[in-house]
Amino acid sequence: MARILIADDSIVVREYLKVTLERAGHQIVAEATRGTEAFQKYIAYKPDLVTMDINMPEMNGIETVKMIINRFPDAKIIMVSSHGLKPLVFEAVSAGATHYIIKPINEEKLLVTIENALV
Repeated sequence: MARILIADDSIVVREYLKVTLERAGHQIVAEATRGTEAFQKYIAYKPDLVTMDINMPEMNGIETVKMIINRFPDAKIIMVSSHGLKPLVFEAVSAGATHYIIKPINEEKLLVTIENALV
């Protein structure tokens, strides 16, 4: 299964993702609560996949995606956000996100999205 970095400023969301993904056989290699921290941890751990919140302190998820993709063009990043606005979805995908999931997170949809992103 995949080595995953979870980037979200909500401890509740991080814990939900961690439990759900580990139960599905994935390994959580790191967690981040800020965009800058997510970028640093991506460099350190080079995960197979990242789940990235849009709204985080210091640097938002879209800016973080741009930085990661600029340095690691093959990075697989799934945006996870409560914002379903089409302009944000478009901006995230344009920045290099592989997929986009809207909160509240449906476990089945999350796992299918991760599977599709890793192909």
